[in-house]
Amino acid sequence: MPVSELSKIKKELQSLSSQKQAKIAAWFFKTGPGDYGEGDQFIGIKVPVQRQAARRFKALPLKDVEKLLQSKIHEHRLTALFILDIQFREGALAEKKDTVNLYLRNLKHVNNWDLVDSSAPYLLGEYLQDKPREILYILATSKDLWQKRVAMLSTYAFIKKGDFTDALKIAEVLLKDSHDLIHKAVGWMLREVGNRDRKTEERFLRKHSKDMPRTMLRYAIEKFPKSLRESYMKK
Repeated sequence: MPVSELSKIKKELQSLSSQKQAKIAAWFFKTGPGDYGEGDQFIGIKVPVQRQAARRFKALPLKDVEKLLQSKIHEHRLTALFILDIQFREGALAEKKDTVNLYLRNLKHVNNWDLVDSSAPYLLGEYLQDKPREILYILATSKDLWQKRVAMLSTYAFIKKGDFTDALKIAEVLLKDSHDLIHKAVGWMLREVGNRDRKTEERFLRKHSKDMPRTMLRYAIEKFPKSLRESYMKK
């Protein structure tokens, strides 16, 4: 019986694994009890190596990519997202839609910050460039940490094209969120807005900086001149 492509990629990833790297990753991605990555499983493969594997298996059928994305092993999920990204970029419009639909129905498996950050702007964000964006507001008001981060990070695709409207609106939705990883995501996207249009970011900050969590504000003003950063932090 021939070996399936899914079995081949899992076998290859296992051959690239390292127990030492797995322990480092488990600590780095906060997998302990009560942490945001509680219970996640790592086999220890560095990201560039996973990207190389994804390129070798970029023709993996979508049904198998979905199974890989549903794996309990973190590196399986990240490699699946890298494959989805390749297939999205190289696919026709209908294939792009199928790829994004697969992504959306499997968001519960996109459950750590690296998984979100490696996929949301490049899949969902890119797909929504010329489409209605209501899904982002649904995700932004979710109770799920990672769905909220997907909503915020997806706007990076728009920001890079000089379109800041949804990024600023979703930043407002998430302004009072309690989680540090959301504070960082919002601050990061505000900084990216400011990198392209400082006046637009400062208008947002004049309205909201006093109410923003300090981590969010620090991320947002990271590229400002020192005197201006100090002025905002004193408010």
